[in-house]
Amino acid sequence: MKPEDFIKEYEGALKTQDWNKVDPLFHKNACVTFSNGAIHMGKSKVKIAFESNFAMIKSEQYSIQNVRWILKNESMAAFVFEFYWEGIINENLTRGNGVGTTVLINENGNWILLTENLSKRQRD
Repeated sequence: MKPEDFIKEYEGALKTQDWNKVDPLFHKNACVTFSNGAIHMGKSKVKIAFESNFAMIKSEQYSIQNVRWILKNESMAAFVFEFYWEGIINENLTRGNGVGTTVLINENGNWILLTENLSKRQRD
């Protein structure tokens, strides 16, 4: 698997809204910062945060676009990207977008997410 393959697998797993599909893609010490500023450290905290989002946003569509690689080697990869989501919250269609930075590590031949930082897009 290449780091580029990880992105496709991650995006697909998120679209399922099933933590069991997302779980294998995270390092046990993962840290995720959501666009609201909430920091979730450790896989168990990340799981709680993602499951909460999955429960709140029904029929979510999520996409990762405009990936730009910062670094790629045999053991580590880092990239920045734009993300877009849309789903039903409290019976209302809601959407959002932003930018993200992700660091992957290669552990035993598998690319897994070590940290991800999501931010709201700044208006011009």
